[in-house]
Amino acid sequence: VQLQASGGGLVQAGGSLRLSCAASGGTFGSYTIAWFRQAPGKEREFVATINRNNNNAYYSDSVKGRFTISRNIRENTVYLQMNSLKPEDTAVYYCAAGRPILSSLSYVRAYNYWGQGTLVTVSS
Repeated sequence: VQLQASGGGLVQAGGSLRLSCAASGGTFGSYTIAWFRQAPGKEREFVATINRNNNNAYYSDSVKGRFTISRNIRENTVYLQMNSLKPEDTAVYYCAAGRPILSSLSYVRAYNYWGQGTLVTVSS
């Protein structure tokens, strides 16, 4: 499956952005989709994930209550709505697809397919 992330940009602190992850070339509905991010000089970190059946979404503590992940199976797209953005949210955001077990949802290595990343910059 191929993933294409988009929607990044420059926003002031407190603002909002919506990222999109469009999938092609595979059975999108059979994968768990996640968002990760990587800030300069830091390791890639988990942001949010949504499972194949849209029944469960999980978030990192740093974004819980501010970010919302959703999935449109008919459009083969996953969205990340980001509200109340902070300067520390600045990073390249990546979407990923895989079939992780529940205990591995936040692990980079649990996902087999990655998009190219989209840059989010939050100014103070």
